Amino acid sequence: QLMESGGGLVQPGESLRLSCAASGTGIRTVAMGWYRQAPGKQRELVAVITRDGNTNYADSVKGRFTISRDAAKNTVYLQMNNLKPEDTAVYYCNERQIGLDYWGQGTQVTVSS
Repeated sequence: QLMESGGGLVQPGESLRLSCAASGTGIRTVAMGWYRQAPGKQRELVAVITRDGNTNYADSVKGRFTISRDAAKNTVYLQMNNLKPEDTAVYYCNERQIGLDYWGQGTQVTVSS
């Protein structure tokens, strides 16, 4: 089970931090990440972090978003700075285990003046 929090309504240029807590110890976790889906668009990768700490970002968020993980808490964070209207979407947490994918229910992020 994945519990997301931290979404909301902000103005352009502001920041938000998303959190996603996974149940269990995380011993089978290969990677955790964030995806987003805007209205009328496909779900896309935002950022991912492997159990070894390697990260990967969508080009559109590089330099603005940072993904991190607290392994002891089995929690992943997404710090989003300098938000833009085009970042508006439902953000989904993902936990990847070998042969399995788990998804959170999503949290809405709206960037609007």
